[in-house]
Amino acid sequence: MSRLKNKTLKVNDKKALQLVTDLMAIPGKSGEEGQIAAEIQRRLLAAGLPEKQIAFDKAHKKSSIGGECGNMIVKLPGTVKGPRRLLMAHMDTVPLCVGAEPVKKGKLIHSKSPLTALGADDRGGCSVILNALLTILEQDLPHPPLTFVWMVQEEIGLVGVRHLATSKLGKPAMCFNWDGKLSDMVCIGATGDSGMLIHISGVASHAGAHPELGVSAAVIAGKAIDDLASNGWHGLVVKGKDAGSSNIGVLSGGAATNVVMPELTIKAEARSHNPRFRERILNEFKKAFEKAARTVKNSAGKRGKVSFESYLKYDSFRLSQDEPAVQTASQAIQKLGGTPELTIGNGGLDANWMTAHGFPTVTLGCGQQDIHTTSETLMIDEYLKACQIGLTLATATESDA
Repeated sequence: MSRLKNKTLKVNDKKALQLVTDLMAIPGKSGEEGQIAAEIQRRLLAAGLPEKQIAFDKAHKKSSIGGECGNMIVKLPGTVKGPRRLLMAHMDTVPLCVGAEPVKKGKLIHSKSPLTALGADDRGGCSVILNALLTILEQDLPHPPLTFVWMVQEEIGLVGVRHLATSKLGKPAMCFNWDGKLSDMVCIGATGDSGMLIHISGVASHAGAHPELGVSAAVIAGKAIDDLASNGWHGLVVKGKDAGSSNIGVLSGGAATNVVMPELTIKAEARSHNPRFRERILNEFKKAFEKAARTVKNSAGKRGKVSFESYLKYDSFRLSQDEPAVQTASQAIQKLGGTPELTIGNGGLDANWMTAHGFPTVTLGCGQQDIHTTSETLMIDEYLKACQIGLTLATATESDA
């Protein structure tokens, strides 16, 4: 329970724990968030929130996979003066979480089946902000203007937040995202990520009768990958003071072992906190594949071709320690007896696109552990601390004496 002197701001641990247990049991991989969205909406209406204050945007209409619903947005006018605050989390889970049966064991919650993940990522975050809003509604707590957003399709590349209808947010001055492990950690920045789609066109021939007439797309790819790895452009990439990473994650092509491979498609990525260095990694990939294509030819002198496409998934960002959202989150953690730790992430967060949209956003932890694996757990103590931090921020009491 909270140590706050104001008893109205005490989180009900039992209710908060039951809430997250219930939400983690609801299936909802990316594009299939309809059921979890309906449950959140049902609980809000039962707590007395007018239905007109619940809105859905059309982010899913702009997604390549479609989807059952868009981002869910709840906007409340303030009962006390102050800048608008936004609290957010994402509803979707990775597919491995579908079928999870949350079970409490000691200070952890895990999935009953060893074949499924849990869904603490990010039903933990969903529960933190839902608990805050439900507590405000049920106890009629004073609060500044508030916006709550439950995002869709985070797990497949921050798709929901990228297409968020920002005009529906009410111009929040501070934004807080729950999606992480420790409640005292305040993530103020994250890396950027660019994707690559590389298509290699070779020349088909019978691999037994006339192998010399073929130009193997696989050989071109192999030469390019060897070039990149040998020169330090694949995996962890460090060049002087610049650092980043790259990965070739998907290769697809070929039809039979007796045909010299005529086509190969490669999907890869490049990450760096420095946009210019990320662009340099992309250029090195392009050069390596084009060079490899020039060096492979058949007996008739024919060569293969390479097409290279790169695209931004999300850009990097880093907030100043003086940013109001950073200061306010830190004050809330300190008020509750914690020590805020400012961090920078090497993975993408919904905060990347929120900040790009013009809404500086910090990300806080909510007890997630070993995410995206069958060993995933929710750390109960950290989750409950996160709930208290969320309620403190939603009621703007972090700087009270």
